[in-house]
Amino acid sequence: MSFLNGTKLTPASFILNGIPGLEEVHLWISFPLCTMYSIAITGNFGLMYLIYSEEALHRPMYIFLALLSFTDVLMCTSTLPNTLCILWFNRKEIDFKACLAQMFFVHTFTGMESGVLMLMALDRYVAICYPLRYATILTNSVIVKAGLLTFLRGVMLVIPFTFLTKHLTYCNVIPHTYCDHMAVAKISCGNVKINAIYGLMVALLIGGFDILCITISYTMILRAVVSLSSADARQKTFSTCTAHICAIVITYVPAFFTFFTHRFGGHSIPPHIHIIMANLYLLMPPTMNPIVYGVKTKQIRESVIRFLLKGKSNSSHSI
Repeated sequence: MSFLNGTKLTPASFILNGIPGLEEVHLWISFPLCTMYSIAITGNFGLMYLIYSEEALHRPMYIFLALLSFTDVLMCTSTLPNTLCILWFNRKEIDFKACLAQMFFVHTFTGMESGVLMLMALDRYVAICYPLRYATILTNSVIVKAGLLTFLRGVMLVIPFTFLTKHLTYCNVIPHTYCDHMAVAKISCGNVKINAIYGLMVALLIGGFDILCITISYTMILRAVVSLSSADARQKTFSTCTAHICAIVITYVPAFFTFFTHRFGGHSIPPHIHIIMANLYLLMPPTMNPIVYGVKTKQIRESVIRFLLKGKSNSSHSI
């Protein structure tokens, strides 16, 4: 690892070491990751195109879903191409500034993912608890402003990561497949206490706030659903939330595992488990969300069927 001129040991580049202890099976590990990435890109672009092309899906719920798909594509693309280059071609070197940029994008898009899930919970709350005012509350301008604020929140809270990390001194390679904030900070020769505290604070400000809003929203939704007179109405109303609940579980379970084990269970869990879970944390939601919403959401299923039948009809006419 070469170093730039200066009073501090600022590296010109880092070496991303992949998955330590599993170097011999890097190639085999790459195949499921590549498959999941391909599904994620195809599924999310397909979902965005479907929402754009089908007028019946031009509603707040599906606009938020399109925003989630867009975030998913950016989130997994910020790391997976580079990870596959490490696993396939052993290209481990990454420029120091490129590493900081990757760190910024990874944490910005994961923060935005959490924020969009929170917005989708608020959307379900308004739709179920205030159905007559749904269209007037969640207008297009409100949706755009909410999405922009979610993005800016992530940017403003993640920018200090790059400055804090940039001014550390370094003395080792990174035992990871991408530039995660704490993975980079831990190879520093200096004191990383500020980085650890700020990382915890950002996690609480983004994840903690979003989970609190989601919890409050679903508490109010449950109260509204329980107050309905018939069991059929209760089931039908709550069924509109099942895909979103699945998306929450898919996103937050690996996120919590990665966050807490990275900070509190570092010595009891093997490093390769940390790294594999960190990659799945960025790859599972983009891969599974289009599948979950395709299976669980009736309107999307019907739109997919209409789109396929339309394509089949057009191809038969051309013949």
